[in-house]
Amino acid sequence: MIQYIALLHKNGPKGYGVSFPDFPGCVSAGRTIEEALREAAEALALHVDGMREDGLKIPKPRTFEAIRQAKQDWVDMKDAIIATVSLLPPQGKALRVQVTMDERLLARIDAVTKNRSAFLSQAALRILERS
Repeated sequence: MIQYIALLHKNGPKGYGVSFPDFPGCVSAGRTIEEALREAAEALALHVDGMREDGLKIPKPRTFEAIRQAKQDWVDMKDAIIATVSLLPPQGKALRVQVTMDERLLARIDAVTKNRSAFLSQAALRILERS
């Protein structure tokens, strides 16, 4: 996956803000560093999807050194935590799949949601984000 440099800044007691030097205007935030990075990945994907829809060219990721040497006024590196964020692939079409699972587990899922597919998709994404 393609990775872009993200700059995290402490945002007082509210958590962390995230910006992308390669994508002016693409920002996100989260209460913790982990949440901020998860939100950043989603913001980056949505931003790039919008650029593609508008027919704009997607920039290649710059190295940290290249970003620093560019000395762009809006890029605030002071006290920043430097991270990389993977650009998620464009959202694909939904596919119908058949899964087999324990009936008690299925009953527990049904007790907390009316949409099994969304529940299982969200659970899978959370686990994959941790790895």
